[in-house]
Amino acid sequence: MWAGNVWRASLSGVPCGRRALSALAQLRGILEGELEGIREAGTWKSERVITSRQGPHIYVDGVSGGLGTVIFPHPSLPPLSCYIHLSFTSGILNFCANNYLGLSSHPEVIQAGLQALEEFGAGLSSVRFICGTQSIHKNLEAKIARFHQREDAILYPSCFDANAGLFEALLTPEDAVLSDELNHASIIDGIRLCKAHKYRYGHLDMADLEAKLQEAQKHRLRLVATDGAFSMDGDIAPLQEICCLASRYGALVFVDECHATGFLGPTGRGTDELLGVMDQVTIINSTLGKALGGASGGYTTGPGSLVSLLRQRARPYLFSNSLPPAVVGCASKALDLLMESNTIVQSMAAKTQRFRSKMEAAGFTISGASHPICPVMLGDARLASRMADDMLKKGIFVIGFSYPVVPKGKARIRVQISAVHSEEDIDRCVEAFVEVGRLHGALP
Repeated sequence: MWAGNVWRASLSGVPCGRRALSALAQLRGILEGELEGIREAGTWKSERVITSRQGPHIYVDGVSGGLGTVIFPHPSLPPLSCYIHLSFTSGILNFCANNYLGLSSHPEVIQAGLQALEEFGAGLSSVRFICGTQSIHKNLEAKIARFHQREDAILYPSCFDANAGLFEALLTPEDAVLSDELNHASIIDGIRLCKAHKYRYGHLDMADLEAKLQEAQKHRLRLVATDGAFSMDGDIAPLQEICCLASRYGALVFVDECHATGFLGPTGRGTDELLGVMDQVTIINSTLGKALGGASGGYTTGPGSLVSLLRQRARPYLFSNSLPPAVVGCASKALDLLMESNTIVQSMAAKTQRFRSKMEAAGFTISGASHPICPVMLGDARLASRMADDMLKKGIFVIGFSYPVVPKGKARIRVQISAVHSEEDIDRCVEAFVEVGRLHGALP
């Protein structure tokens, strides 16, 4: 028996342990080659370490800041309606967070998270359908549906999971999905998981979408899938035209609203509200990890029967732990604040326009229009990375984006405006861009 085990532990006289080490060495060689290629292309992504709460002013490990102004909600005034300004020394101006409404560190949001943590615990240690559903989960789902004026909603650990769960559960080989070519990676990956026929139309190209819809008439269901606001370019899907074409060709419309929920539209409902088509968009996926508290979590909202089906079939829902109570509490309070007042939503347009107009006047090309995502187009990946590094030296936290996050030759620094940025913050950011741009030859 012993001799047999020795024989089975080796192949051709080479011990299995030695073969495993050889395979690991081969793997290391392959990985180092891949990593070196990323470095040589100038697309290496480093992680800066923040040592403070998220907000317009942050602290970054190893980096000193300068004079700034931070905005906090005034305790004696209605939520989100009026803010007080406090000047302080040190700290870095953050212009690349998805903290659109400044709620990530809002005192009422934090308190709601602490209260949920105390009352409902740290976590559920379970998926939803076993023993992972608490009253706060059901209350938040109802609140989300009410906010979007839909029948029902279902929570996921992230909107990436919501997109991964939707298409596979809904669409069959008899169906078709038509996707904008610049849709978010999570939409693309979600579509790859389903067995429906796949059509890709040119970015915002309605003639191409119509041609694809005509071609897809042979299928049972047709679902047009698009981002509401595209996160890399700051442009907005023409939902009026999309919904018109969908109606003409008997298709459904799905919109990912991650970069719209909470701040686009008169009351922050998103691009469907902004463009007046709330009653024509069938399904919305969005996130709790950006404007609505910034912690984590995603959701699908739409027809009640669809949500019921997702609870039965969506794999990320069935096989992932429930959202932690603290996250649920924070998101629920963020929605409460937003539904109580839309004043802060309305302030974002002026701040966005201030940044865009000043940057364009200085000679920069800013992609998109009217969205707080303001991509400063530079083209070269190394230039974007080096400029972002020098911006940090001047106390401005921004990040260069390059391939594979954006197409090759379209590197940019993506600036994101928050409702809690002051005009002084915006002007200081522009001034730093002008200085760094001239240093690197991006401006004359």
